Amino acid sequence: MYPQLIREFVDQESLPETYAADTETWFLPLIEELHALIDQSERPLIIGISGAQGTGKSTLAGLMSLLLGEQGYRVARLSLDDFYLSRARRTELAQRAHPLLASRGVPGTHDTAQAIRALAELSQATAADHVALPVFDKSRDDCASEDQFKSIQGPIDVILLEGWFTGAAAQSAAELEVPVNELERNEDRDGRWRHFVNQQLSTEYQPLFARIQFLIMLQAPDFGCVLKWRSKQESKLRARSGEHGEGIMDAAALSRFVQHFERLTRHCLNSLPGRADVAFRLDDKHRIAARLDKSSAN
Repeated sequence: MYPQLIREFVDQESLPETYAADTETWFLPLIEELHALIDQSERPLIIGISGAQGTGKSTLAGLMSLLLGEQGYRVARLSLDDFYLSRARRTELAQRAHPLLASRGVPGTHDTAQAIRALAELSQATAADHVALPVFDKSRDDCASEDQFKSIQGPIDVILLEGWFTGAAAQSAAELEVPVNELERNEDRDGRWRHFVNQQLSTEYQPLFARIQFLIMLQAPDFGCVLKWRSKQESKLRARSGEHGEGIMDAAALSRFVQHFERLTRHCLNSLPGRADVAFRLDDKHRIAARLDKSSAN
């Protein structure tokens, strides 16, 4: 049953053959473990998937949705990215708080209240209910119109919430003092932006993350891999949207964009493996090298 599904998934997503092998070795055992957890928990079970840009969070969410669905579970997939503030709201935020907040991505640029409402609606949905989930159009760097929202019918057994800093805790004040890259040195000299982002993470995002009952992390080997892997994502977006999508970045723009994420990405690489229920360590070729369980880490 599973081998055929995995083969079709790998072909459909244009994934390397190694993904099928890693699925057999690493992800199928996790799926089997989740079966028991889902059945023992009050439904829906909310599972978080965290990892730096390009680590394969969306791909893993798609695979898990497919395999759990094959077992008869109703699965809802959400991305933290789809709860980005609109371009107009980020422009207003940039004018009010700091110019760097015009760029999507960091804590403070999402509508966390909307995300919490979506989780609540999905959790309460019956067979008579259809829940509308927002969509963010990265090719335009703006929210999609409501007629493009995704609709899912209840009841829901599993909710998958993926995002690049899902489950992260805030940094200490001391950790914010020294800039980590050129962007922070030149455009956040007084630290106002990074302090705002950290404050948002410590307040607005923790009630959202507290709803996660099981956290999976895809751990990149280091930050150096992130730009390379994120570049591959941009190439796929360009292929889908054409060369002239408003939100598609060239190499220079992408390099600057990733610097917005560097501080929190490094923090997550250091802190989240010990917080996640399961962390899969990736090597520089995007293969899974090891699995770390919270129970074995403590």
